[in-house]
Amino acid sequence: MHNRLNLKSSWHEVKERLKENDIDLSDEDLEYEPGKEEELLKRLEIKMNKSRGEIIQYIESISANESKAG
Repeated sequence: MHNRLNLKSSWHEVKERLKENDIDLSDEDLEYEPGKEEELLKRLEIKMNKSRGEIIQYIESISANESKAG
């Protein structure tokens, strides 16, 4: 398992897809700056009650798809 995000789409696109899939996620939850993945992942682990590996897999799945992840 890796601890870094490997995005296939821009973060803006991924963020919008994440919000479509989980209406409880806010812009603040999804605030991300390159090099500051740690803060993003920690926020999402708490908010989504999932492990880091699950969060990374979920984000990368959405990043790789043109439409909503499912």
